[in-house]
Amino acid sequence: MSAQFHWDPDTYLEMIRAEVPSFDALQEAAVAAVPFAPDAVLDLGIGTGETSRRLLDAYPGARITGLDASPEMVFRARRLGIEVRLARMEDPLPDGPWDLVIAVLSVHHLTGEQKRDLFRRVREQARALVLADIVETGERVAPVDPAHDFPEPAVDLAEWAGGEVVWSTDDLVVIRAVYGE
Repeated sequence: MSAQFHWDPDTYLEMIRAEVPSFDALQEAAVAAVPFAPDAVLDLGIGTGETSRRLLDAYPGARITGLDASPEMVFRARRLGIEVRLARMEDPLPDGPWDLVIAVLSVHHLTGEQKRDLFRRVREQARALVLADIVETGERVAPVDPAHDFPEPAVDLAEWAGGEVVWSTDDLVVIRAVYGE
């Protein structure tokens, strides 16, 4: 994906919808995959806050904390009136416990080893994970930049996360994992 997505919150949604035609369907599927009404939510790679906005529409009582590595995106997401921290997914996660950790179109920026480490850390602090992202299918619909994007096969992501694929289209997938129930 273009690096411009990560730095310009004013054009992000328009550009992502042009590059990823199923963006809104992916967002809807991610929120639909939430396994229970969450209280404490951690949104990894919050970006402009689109996923959090949709989560709040579905679960108005949720308390969301967002993380993003882009100061511009953090500033934009704070407009939702939620706590947003400038941090990378590779950094230690904010202390849980979290009912839900959600990540939409952000985890593909991590290498395989970084993804496995992230999922281990999520499992230690969360009741559930919903991951919606680009995967490796052999056919490319969403553009990737090999210098910054590292999609994995959906089966690997589901195994590493301890979950299952609950939605897919083209090279996009939603994985849900429920821990400790």
